[in-house]
Amino acid sequence: MLNYALTAIQRHRRTLSYAGAVLLVLAANLLAFLLDQQLGYARVSMVFLAAVLISAVRLGSGPAYLSAALGFVSYNFYLVEPRYTFGVESEDIVILIVFLSVAMLTGGLAGRVRDQARQSRDRAQTTSVLFEAGRDFAALGEEAPIARRLADGLAGAAQGKAVVVIGTQVYSSEAATPSAALLEALRACQVGGAHVEGPDGWRLRGLWADGRQLGAAAWRPLLIQSEEVDQFRLIHVLLDMGASAIARARLGRAWAEIEARNRTESLRNALLSSISHDLRTPLSAILASATSLKTFGGLFEPEVRDDLLDTITEEAERLNAFVANLLSMTRLEADALAVQPSPFEVAEGLDRIHRRYAPRWPDRRLTLNLPEAPLIGWGDSILFEQALTNVVENALRFSPESGEVRIAARRAGETILVQVSDQGPGAPEDELGLLFEKFYRSPSANPNLQGAGLGLSIVKGLMEAMGGEVSAQLRPDGPGLIVTLSLPEAP
Repeated sequence: MLNYALTAIQRHRRTLSYAGAVLLVLAANLLAFLLDQQLGYARVSMVFLAAVLISAVRLGSGPAYLSAALGFVSYNFYLVEPRYTFGVESEDIVILIVFLSVAMLTGGLAGRVRDQARQSRDRAQTTSVLFEAGRDFAALGEEAPIARRLADGLAGAAQGKAVVVIGTQVYSSEAATPSAALLEALRACQVGGAHVEGPDGWRLRGLWADGRQLGAAAWRPLLIQSEEVDQFRLIHVLLDMGASAIARARLGRAWAEIEARNRTESLRNALLSSISHDLRTPLSAILASATSLKTFGGLFEPEVRDDLLDTITEEAERLNAFVANLLSMTRLEADALAVQPSPFEVAEGLDRIHRRYAPRWPDRRLTLNLPEAPLIGWGDSILFEQALTNVVENALRFSPESGEVRIAARRAGETILVQVSDQGPGAPEDELGLLFEKFYRSPSANPNLQGAGLGLSIVKGLMEAMGGEVSAQLRPDGPGLIVTLSLPEAP
């Protein structure tokens, strides 16, 4: 009920202004009567002039003219001889004419100054509203926040409530609850888009940008004023700005989708090219070795046959590791990697990796440094070994000939740290976090080394799935990287 009462008062503010002018004249009459009766002071015209000035400054030029007219009548009727009549003695005619002229002139000037000050204040407010809205629209890049900001700005510009509808989404300003009739009118306005009158005093207009209608907006001002041109102009400019911002957001989203598709296509081509190479190389080696053994096996020396069998074994393991990486990436992407953590001996996995890769890379020095105390990790031993295999193989591939790759493990509080350091080219410090992103290859890497850029990203996914972490840092004693795998210690 209070809100309805306030709304009714605000909607009749113009009438209340004239009522206030009448009350001021009545107060002036009372004060003039007291001065005349109690103090015998009959020159009370300034009291009525004061009422005119107060009406002009506080209520506007229209109420000021009304105060001047009522003050003239009251002054003539109550205080000019003969009293209580509208007759005027000859010597008082000049006084009345001067009083009316001065009252009209001062009331009009004061009211005009007041109206101009209010108009300047409204223009400043309009400029501020448009500036803030434009700044916010420029900072926002998504359609929903822009629509919400438009609803709030529209409510402020209309000094009431506002609702914005884009498709099936409804965005309301604070304290605005759209009715079913209003929503139906807004959906109809989305088709036509004309500026129409809606139900319950709401006003509707479509949102247009680049010749296309994006939605519709509705607003209901609480104040009914005769001079609404500036307010309507502000509302329509604000609506056009909001529609342009929504169109820009849609264009940006479409452009982002196009770029994402282009990147996906490029990554797909690069991945297929890399996979074809990584699959073809071990398959070619296996096929060549197996064919040689089958065709000329009896002619080869035992050492040559053993070397060909070792090649088949190594390339088959390499192929198996590559397929395992692809499967792991697929499972990680699909959130289908089930981890069943259990205690396991970390040193055993490190020792197996050392014995597996040290003979394969005779031109590299693969060293292992383990503490005497056992290191019992908490996680999946197979997944941890696969993650560590990717890190070690990556370090061996990028290290120079005769370079050293060191595997070290230690306990740090309730965490087990496994560090793999190499003497490769490393990476710029600002790119260390990117090393674990899919398909990323550092520009400093050897371009002759083929790879899909999946190894370290799989390491990150596997370690995080087990509750661990992986990080990279530059070696402090020379070129190279230190990749650290951290795993919770078993309870």
